[in-house]
Amino acid sequence: MSTRLNTEVLIVGSGISGLLCAIELAKSRKVLILSKSHTDDCSTSWAQGGIAAAINDQDDVKKHAEDTILNGHYICDNESVLKIIKQGKDSIDLLIKYGVDFNKNGKNLKQTLEGGHSKRRIAYHNDNTGEEIHTSLLKKAKSNKNITIKENIMAIDLIGDKDKHCEGLYAYDDISRSVITVQANITILATGGASKIYQYTTNPDTSTGDGVALAYRFGCTISNMEFIQFHPTCLYHSKEKSFLISESLRGEGAKLVNPDGEYFMNKYDIRGELAPRDVVARAIDIEMKNNSYKCVYLDISFKSKGYILKRFPNIYKKCLMLGIDISKSTIPVVPAAHYTCGGIRTNVSGETDCPNLFAIGEVAHTGLHGANRLASNSLLECSVMAMECSKMINRKNIPLREKALPLWNDSYVTEGCDENILISHNWAELRKIMWNYVGILRTDKMLNRAKEKLSVINSEINEFYHTHKISKDLLELRNIIDVANIITDAAIIRKESRGLHYNKDYPVTKDEFNKPTELKNTKKDFIMKLVSKA
Repeated sequence: MSTRLNTEVLIVGSGISGLLCAIELAKSRKVLILSKSHTDDCSTSWAQGGIAAAINDQDDVKKHAEDTILNGHYICDNESVLKIIKQGKDSIDLLIKYGVDFNKNGKNLKQTLEGGHSKRRIAYHNDNTGEEIHTSLLKKAKSNKNITIKENIMAIDLIGDKDKHCEGLYAYDDISRSVITVQANITILATGGASKIYQYTTNPDTSTGDGVALAYRFGCTISNMEFIQFHPTCLYHSKEKSFLISESLRGEGAKLVNPDGEYFMNKYDIRGELAPRDVVARAIDIEMKNNSYKCVYLDISFKSKGYILKRFPNIYKKCLMLGIDISKSTIPVVPAAHYTCGGIRTNVSGETDCPNLFAIGEVAHTGLHGANRLASNSLLECSVMAMECSKMINRKNIPLREKALPLWNDSYVTEGCDENILISHNWAELRKIMWNYVGILRTDKMLNRAKEKLSVINSEINEFYHTHKISKDLLELRNIIDVANIITDAAIIRKESRGLHYNKDYPVTKDEFNKPTELKNTKKDFIMKLVSKA
């Protein structure tokens, strides 16, 4: 049975950007947060490294911006870069105000070094910065009487008028197996990235590109989705599929070696392990493919055990549980899909090209990252966008629309007795296609082959979706096929190699592509479930 909810502000997602924005907005507005799973099942809580900010005497905003633009291969939006980086200190101060405990040396924050940075500018909490941030913000949000958090509720599609003014959305309650019509003055997508689309990823199961898919179907412009960042060092182990080995290890001197113990990064870049992520991931991928290695290894065993236990306690503990003592032996690692550099086109305040619809955090594309995200700029972007989005919305006087939105109607569909088989098969097949054909190294032939294979899966999923009752798994599958098509289309358009997009048919960077890739749904009306006139 369908139900209705009304709110001033609706936020979809419970990571750092969604929670921080909610806390700031709740000073004067009622906020509803929808989390499609449990609130801690998000990429924020998995983040290990830290948050980049030029806050010490040896650093400045200009240097941070130069590093960001260089690593972004000169297709960053320079205005967005400066606006976000200038607020690095303010964002950290706000997080500290809300209880985040960064590591300190006396009164000053400790800062580490990561790949692509010319200075030590990463503020951190041990090796679980994201968990510390998320725990602190969630506690603050839950104690606020103006914030309501609902778990296990997944957005289905945005609702709007003929001019694409967003009025709310339909959402699926995974507990009651029912659809809710949510009416909102303002809708904010803070749904994170899409790395679960790939066979190997460092992300939680929730990273299925939901926000990008919703916005694309609604009519928003999507930018730079060909730039999927593969983290160079995901733990390679049969019992642990998605555990990240933080870049901070390499920042503190850890070396990459092949199975024979031979160092290889000097063949690819004079910066070695501290080269940007696209360079390191590609080097590892080439080493593995050329030599049929299942993995390579990261060595920090030359550091004292006391140092390792103090600096990387969680990584040490996790690896030890799996029989790997990182103080004595090397860590088996492989590259894995990690971060979505593209997303819904927005400004720094999160405004999309559809009125009353905002997008913040990893789901958004402000132009900060360009063709390759600089390490630890992600939490910076998330926090600054949350701050700027709340300021923008608080300046707006948006009246609640009195017209009742139509309820969901699925009276004409059938139960999906074969649903589990279709979903599991297509899910596995789709992720393999993306990994094999739209991965770290690409060619035109690979991309076109992916497009053909995705087309078959797309038809099957859409037919099933429109004739069967929905489920969370089916909704995720529908979203990942949409986003997989977007990524592949964007990769086909960019006939050059730049940053994270490396096409062996076009190995050099071309001036004509010195701009973002933009895609928009050209269909006048996308097909969705019929709704009642109530």
